[in-house]
Amino acid sequence: MNRRGVTLLELLAAITLLSLLTTGVLLAMRMGFNATHMTNEKLLDGRRVLSVQRILEQQIAGLMPVAADCVAGPGSPPARTPFFQGAPESMRFVSSYSLGEAARGYPRILEYQVSPREDHQGVRLLVNEHFYSGPRSAGLFCLGWGPDPASGALLPRFPPIRVGPSSFVLADRLAYCRFLYREALPPPVFERWAPMWAKFTWPSAVRIELAPLEAQPSRPPLVSITAPIRVNRAPFESYADY
Repeated sequence: MNRRGVTLLELLAAITLLSLLTTGVLLAMRMGFNATHMTNEKLLDGRRVLSVQRILEQQIAGLMPVAADCVAGPGSPPARTPFFQGAPESMRFVSSYSLGEAARGYPRILEYQVSPREDHQGVRLLVNEHFYSGPRSAGLFCLGWGPDPASGALLPRFPPIRVGPSSFVLADRLAYCRFLYREALPPPVFERWAPMWAKFTWPSAVRIELAPLEAQPSRPPLVSITAPIRVNRAPFESYADY
């Protein structure tokens, strides 16, 4: 009697071929998922870099030419001064653009600070935001008046910027980060950049120079930013009649 079927050897061969086929399909799917994940990571990194640059440009472009009531000491009357602090690694001003509400919310007092990392591997750029409600609120950040070491002019003094849990990290793992301020001059000079701002007005532009700690060709690098400040009003001039 003729009986049809498969032998054990044929069964083992079929199972082996099926296993190899399944393994190949799984490897191809894994490679596809890894490629998709890496592509998404690159896109996210690019968006993070662009968002940081956009935030910095929008906040500086949204600078508001406001004043602060600076008190020299207990019992002294407040003296009104343009509110702006410009140092090589710190900067304070009032902006109409905030992290949480963009350009739709209340004005904020922004504090930029370059701070070293806890592991001493480079520095990071942080920002603090405080509500601005008028010259008195800005005057809380003024410690009185003192002579400028370079010019000898009497200028407002500011406390160090504190870095805490509410500080937002704008850029991390940087080799360096510093601020420069542009002073508009008449021709033929036109402009001058300085690491300190010690004038009773606002700069015409701010440059943030930074570089990553480690260059990664697969990721878009952070680049230096030059943001103009378009202040079209004179300090302490009253606009009530306009």
